[in-house]
Amino acid sequence: MKAVAILLFCSLSMFSAICQTGKQKKAIPDPSKPVQVVEAACGECKFGLTGKSCDLAVRINGKAYFVDSTTIDSHGDAHAKDGFCNAVRKAEVQGDIVNERFVASYFKLLPVKKEKKNP
Repeated sequence: MKAVAILLFCSLSMFSAICQTGKQKKAIPDPSKPVQVVEAACGECKFGLTGKSCDLAVRINGKAYFVDSTTIDSHGDAHAKDGFCNAVRKAEVQGDIVNERFVASYFKLLPVKKEKKNP
């Protein structure tokens, strides 16, 4: 009976570990560093960067950089109407440019501003 209970416990533990969503922890900006609001989109689709697939990029001071430390899929469906492959979005970021890539220590996608409809 103990063997069955142990087997059941181990099976449930492994099942719950496999079913984890893998969501990233919410990053908190470093209060000692400035937060920048930048444009974010797919580097290949919207910023004209050379690559092999859809990858997240930011544009800082007119120059686009691929982003490390977060991915295009971590922020919703890239191919949705307001996704990174179809729209340039605003994001709050902190990080450093290292070897022509933006290494993000904080990345928060800002909500899309809804247009007001005139009656």
